[in-house]
Amino acid sequence: MTGGIVTVASGVMNPLIGKLTTLMGDEYKKFKGVRKQASFLEKELSAMNAALQKLELIDEIDPTIKDWRDHVREMSYDMENCIDDFMRQSRADDAKAGFIKKTARRIKKLRERLRIAERMEELKTLAIEANARRQRYNLDDWKPTPSTVAFDPRVRAVYQEADTLVGIDGPREEVATILMDARKKLKVVSIVGFGGLGKTTLAKQVYDKIGSLFNCKAFFSVSQRPDMTELLNNFQLKLGMRDPDSSRPRKVEDIIEELRQHLKKKRYLIVVDDVWDQPTWDTIKCAFPEDINGSRVVVTTRVEDVAAAACQNDGEGIYKMQPLSEQNSRMLLLNRVFGSKNDCPPQLKEVMAEILKKCHGLPLAVITIASLLANKEPSRKGWDSIRDSFGTQLATNPTLEEMKSILNLSYMHLPAHLRACFLYFGMYPEDSDIGRTIWFGNG
Repeated sequence: MTGGIVTVASGVMNPLIGKLTTLMGDEYKKFKGVRKQASFLEKELSAMNAALQKLELIDEIDPTIKDWRDHVREMSYDMENCIDDFMRQSRADDAKAGFIKKTARRIKKLRERLRIAERMEELKTLAIEANARRQRYNLDDWKPTPSTVAFDPRVRAVYQEADTLVGIDGPREEVATILMDARKKLKVVSIVGFGGLGKTTLAKQVYDKIGSLFNCKAFFSVSQRPDMTELLNNFQLKLGMRDPDSSRPRKVEDIIEELRQHLKKKRYLIVVDDVWDQPTWDTIKCAFPEDINGSRVVVTTRVEDVAAAACQNDGEGIYKMQPLSEQNSRMLLLNRVFGSKNDCPPQLKEVMAEILKKCHGLPLAVITIASLLANKEPSRKGWDSIRDSFGTQLATNPTLEEMKSILNLSYMHLPAHLRACFLYFGMYPEDSDIGRTIWFGNG
């Protein structure tokens, strides 16, 4: 993901330029030499940052340019560390120290500032050299032309009502039929398939269709590395069992017992979405009392062993997701791009068929590509560029790598500031709580 690495470079550059601007403010006016250095570096780095932002729009760049980009990134990290050291030193408070301690600290501070000043001078030299390379490579002459529109059609492409889904009716009826047999014992049905096939969407549609037949229901997601206490607390919230503000620490076994008592003698419908391993399921299932009330549980998973274990190896309880048909893929794409399941400009029919062939019937792939196409003029040239932007090396094996290629294409078409924000959040584990200040600082 070349663009991702470039975004990391420009991502660190933006806060660095902000800190240099701070050094030029009134708070540091007594440090005239530093303010002068900061002013010079701010101008140099702003020119380099403009070049980096242009590079973000190019998927593959020359090795020489990559080397320059990497050099700028490392230099930016060093420069930011140096500035942070200076700011910390300048804000140190000696007001309460005695004369001897105060004098010793001031001598130490002077030495430290001298070291920082020398390092700043070295970084200034590196910045001059990096900017000279930028000029030699003629980076300023590059003229990428990202499209801009007053309203981002991605909003329309992503937020669709349930009645705009395609290819869902048959699977929804089939899973509902499996669930709603005459059996009174607790029954578990697994929906299994790799990522992007629409397992969660199908489970939600089934949940909405038959939910009114149960007097207790909940839909909750698990994720790859769940915190079991937090997960079960969330399950209780979905069932209306506890106050959202309640945060007293509790043991997993205590929460499970509370859940069992709440669900006992009720006819319940529970959807457990995105289970990744059997130990996680083995813990969650302890919360389900096996009464004779016609209760039902739906599990979605990418792992066939988990699907089988959830159903206690009952083959009839496993529903395997299938890719969309060619017709349904076409209807989904057209509806997301043009708002109609049948309208396609004649000049785009051929390239649309080629694009859909690369999506292999994966709803996530079709929706992702549709989001990009919705943001382009409906021209053959624009659609050709999308078609040519992701490879065909896995035409017979539409799994992880092909999905990565399609999602990378979507990433490359994000606005520059959102790319940096996206990469920062990629460092956090799934389902992590992220503070507002961190979000604002990195987005």
